[in-house]
Amino acid sequence: MMLLWLILLPMAGGAAAWAAARWSATAARIIALAATAGQFALACAVWADSGADLALNVDWAWVPNLGIRFSLFVDGLSLLLVMLTGLLGVQCVLASWRSIRQRVGFFHFNMLWTLAGVTGVFLARDLFLFYVFWEMMLIPLYFLIRVWGHQRRLYASLKFFIFTQAGGLFLLLGILGLHIVHAGQTGERTFDYLRLLHSHMPLPWAVLLMVAFLISFAVKLPAVPVHTWLPEAHTEAPTAGSVLLAGLVLKAGGYGMLRLAVPLFPAAAPHVAPVAMILGAIGIIYGAVLALGQSDLKRLVAYSSVSHMGFVMLGIFAWNELSLQGAVIVMLAHGLSTGAMFILVGMVDERLHTRDLGRLGGLWAATPRLGGVAMVLVTASLGLPGLAGFVGELLVLLGTFKVSAPLAAVAAGGLVLSAAYSLRIMQETFHGPRLDQRTLPDLTPREWATMAAMLAGLFWMGLWPQRFLDTSRPAVTQMQRSAAPGEGRP
Repeated sequence: MMLLWLILLPMAGGAAAWAAARWSATAARIIALAATAGQFALACAVWADSGADLALNVDWAWVPNLGIRFSLFVDGLSLLLVMLTGLLGVQCVLASWRSIRQRVGFFHFNMLWTLAGVTGVFLARDLFLFYVFWEMMLIPLYFLIRVWGHQRRLYASLKFFIFTQAGGLFLLLGILGLHIVHAGQTGERTFDYLRLLHSHMPLPWAVLLMVAFLISFAVKLPAVPVHTWLPEAHTEAPTAGSVLLAGLVLKAGGYGMLRLAVPLFPAAAPHVAPVAMILGAIGIIYGAVLALGQSDLKRLVAYSSVSHMGFVMLGIFAWNELSLQGAVIVMLAHGLSTGAMFILVGMVDERLHTRDLGRLGGLWAATPRLGGVAMVLVTASLGLPGLAGFVGELLVLLGTFKVSAPLAAVAAGGLVLSAAYSLRIMQETFHGPRLDQRTLPDLTPREWATMAAMLAGLFWMGLWPQRFLDTSRPAVTQMQRSAAPGEGRP
């Protein structure tokens, strides 16, 4: 039941916040904060109690005639991502405390139901249930962008909806195709992940179905060339929406590639992996180059996500322990660092009412504590040793080098570019001549609390990553066994 509570807490909290907002917006915020904090505390309790030795399951019949079950499970990989979900949920509530003043209850309802959908994706064992949670993320996120977004929110929300809905259609077709093939081979109608792991099918079918899964996950990741919804959605979304997108929704794409795309189709993976690795390397360079050319601070951070997620795709399809462990750490590190960067951009926007780099500058003198936090975040983004990003990207590069030295070299070039755009953020926002001479408030206690947890996580993973590596290793090893040569071959 503990796994079910991880999903029910944000759902119930969202409904309660919506209802309470009729009487008090502050009560709605407090309820949302309590629900997200409760989810985070529950996930941490599971981690502290079980570590990597996890055996929690929920398994009920849902539509028995079609082989659909309400089935959840957790291992080290899922647990780390659920913990990230809870933590970012708390930060989203805190970051929206003052900036969201219209329809406060409905805002928190959508935010918490997005968190519930993301959590369900990370916990679902039944693939049909996985699809339900996958789609459940879409509608609340659409409303977050559509209702509380910035000037071009209509265009951004529509583009986000079309891309992700089309990706979801490919996922549904892939799941149904796998179900039909498995039923034809065994006579068993099931959507159970563990049973479908060992489906045998002709190679062309395996490649076709894997590509269907991969397209859907590539849209969410996002990978080049299906990434174009992301800069618009990130830029136009409210701060909490950007944090949810960068910190969690993108991770759902990486999780799908890691958990489903390769292990379910081990025979097809060697044929698809080279193309996927090339797309990952292109994404690293392409995202970084476009980030360098942006004048909008939020759009710059958005394009940097395309670059960072390229490391995730590269590491997953290199498919060895180093690269897979690295991909997991990159997902966690990016969730913290880029989530915090979007919150920081929101703080700058609240103070100056602009994100135009040409109109910023000299903020360090006016807001030194905000500048210090920004310095840590940009160094985390560029992969400075001692911070989480360095561990993840180093492991991905080492793992990729074993498979393809040229692609590892290309990816390493992305680190140089990330240093360039990260330093540009500091130079053009916090140094140089100050154009706005108004007195600006520095970090408030609430803003300090928002940032402190993110910074602590970045330093913890950067200085003592072993606890996180030990948690994810059993799951990574099990997935490697499932995708070992011979599995899934006809």
